[in-house]
Amino acid sequence: MTDGVPRVKATETSFRIIELLDEKQGAGVSELAREVDISKSAVYKHVKTLERLGYLVREGDDYFPSNRFLGLGQGARGRLPVESIRRVISDLAETTGHTSSFIAHEDDRGVYALRIGSVDAAGDVSEGDVAPLHATAGGKAILAALPADERADIVERTGLEAHTEKTITDGRALERELRSVRDQRVAFDREEFIDGHQCVASPVVAGDGDPVGAVSVTGNIHHMSGKRLEEDVTGLVTSAAKSIENTLLSA
Repeated sequence: MTDGVPRVKATETSFRIIELLDEKQGAGVSELAREVDISKSAVYKHVKTLERLGYLVREGDDYFPSNRFLGLGQGARGRLPVESIRRVISDLAETTGHTSSFIAHEDDRGVYALRIGSVDAAGDVSEGDVAPLHATAGGKAILAALPADERADIVERTGLEAHTEKTITDGRALERELRSVRDQRVAFDREEFIDGHQCVASPVVAGDGDPVGAVSVTGNIHHMSGKRLEEDVTGLVTSAAKSIENTLLSA
């Protein structure tokens, strides 16, 4: 999908390299060239430029993201009352025994701004990863809270990529589910993003009605299903979302 704005290919390539290095926990030029599908000489220029800027470090033949990204991440989090949110999400993780997250709404995507683990592994998702709006409970909670025209624009730009066999890829089916989410302020992800994991979420809405993000709890399907998913955890998630909303209103 495209919005008609010119794209800078070199910038896209540099960030693809950074994301790959984060995903792989380091890699060499040859491996990056295969993954990005460009020449080794082109990859070398990108990584050396990023290294000179301080965003990559080299150890032997491999490159790694530097700790300079920590400062950027802290700056991004600074737009939200992170410590207040962290307390709520930490309490939720401890109470439910499942991985709990705050997903921030940023343009056409959700981003895991805080993700606090527990005894339940929750796939390979980490803080900073993207939460597809159509395929995650938190994303659907955000989508449902948006005005209809804005929601339609996002779906048109980003598409409905299938992450598992259960991902909703039909626009009409998604809109039907989002109507229910708006009515109940609760969204579910039933193995739609990660196989073997289910999730429940509730939106966090600012005073102007715009969704700031969502609170979600994710767990293995063997522990997050039936009454546990539909009732027990749901009540805790909606209460946590309301608590964060109250913090935002008083800030």
